[in-house]
Amino acid sequence: MNELCQLSAIELAALIAKREVSSREVVEAHLARIEGVNPTINAITVVLAEQALAAADAADASEPSGPLHGVPITVKENIDLLGTPTTSGLAVAAEAYPTLNAPVVDRMLAAGAIPIGRTNLPELGLRIDTSNPLRGRTGNAWDPSLTPGGSSGGEGAALGSRMSPLGLGNDIGGSLRAPAFCNGVVGMRPTMHRVPEGTTVPPVDGALCGQMMATDGPMARTVADVRLGLELLNGAHPRDPLSVDVALDRPPMARRVAGIVTTGIAHGVDPKVAQGVRLAADALVAAGWEVEEIELPEFQHVFEVWNRVMCDDIPGLLAAVGPVIDPRLVAALEGHMAYPYVTDLPRMAVYPERRRLMRVYSELFATYPVVVTPVWPGPQFPGDADLERGIDFIAHMLQFATPAPLLGLPSLALPTGIVDGLPAGVQIHADRWNDTYCLDAGAAIESVVGVLTPPA
Repeated sequence: MNELCQLSAIELAALIAKREVSSREVVEAHLARIEGVNPTINAITVVLAEQALAAADAADASEPSGPLHGVPITVKENIDLLGTPTTSGLAVAAEAYPTLNAPVVDRMLAAGAIPIGRTNLPELGLRIDTSNPLRGRTGNAWDPSLTPGGSSGGEGAALGSRMSPLGLGNDIGGSLRAPAFCNGVVGMRPTMHRVPEGTTVPPVDGALCGQMMATDGPMARTVADVRLGLELLNGAHPRDPLSVDVALDRPPMARRVAGIVTTGIAHGVDPKVAQGVRLAADALVAAGWEVEEIELPEFQHVFEVWNRVMCDDIPGLLAAVGPVIDPRLVAALEGHMAYPYVTDLPRMAVYPERRRLMRVYSELFATYPVVVTPVWPGPQFPGDADLERGIDFIAHMLQFATPAPLLGLPSLALPTGIVDGLPAGVQIHADRWNDTYCLDAGAAIESVVGVLTPPA
């Protein structure tokens, strides 16, 4: 492997800016890596070789235009990128070309980044694995027979396998964080509405659950790259009327408080996952933090309310696309609607209950500025096992992923080491707008653990 593919986005940008390496060399190295690895992993769905090389030559002929000048990136295939379809993993959307870039893409381009490829996702982004009839199945960067997570699984696998240094994904139920965990990389779900969303591919304004809980965010292999990505994406945009301008800077955080959660979940946490959490705790203690183990308040109830919000929009979704998506996915979505708690909470009670839970968690964060949990309670599973094992398995795996989207919290997923040959990891939560607390705690863990490299 070309050593350029092992460098972070920040390191590549510095070399390009000092003209110690050209943008063309960097892009060519990643294109060669894609050619060698992607046939096995199938993370990148569209390779933008000609456009990327032309952009690299233009970058080399000009002065640095931003902090990512000449650096290649990848973009999930449900985020608008001009000249490529926004398929959302649907065969019927194979020709769904946008008329504008998504705001997050424009902000990356303004920073000098060069899109080098599009990355895979499951149909409509509604699985915890990544496979669809249009693009096929994506494998894990460490073991292609295992899941790369979902729904930003293509992005996670591309980063983990060194086909890309930095990418864009999104998250409504762990879709940035689960792929980061599965592939041993870093993924940031920002505070809801901190990063703007926008598409020109219908439905332009989307379902209520997405408006309330879905956000775009950065993925990379280092916390520093994700921090830079968030800095570039942060802030209101006129195409997203719910987006806001809130500075990333926050008051200093008390490093003596970090809650580690390994209990309080039905069916328990797998010992391999618990070991990954212990590695994070050890790393924080080594970095000078005081760590106390806690249980999250009303943990199961948070998942149930998240599921109830999602289920308000599933019937309309199935009416629109049910006949053209995998029948097993249809069955899984119907399983969500039949989940016992969903029918118990009247619709008009859902949103006051969500607000009450937001208040409960804000009170928790007043004591613990960051709370560290698993991303999933179980390890990486074989491909397609989510649909084969059914709704009880899916609901179990989503438990730790749902507080952040329901409550609008920032959450950073990052690796904590290797357990039985696969990445272990955690996610770090903070209260709304305290995204940098997640990043600071993540940097402390990374300073001890380092960056993971999968086997060749």
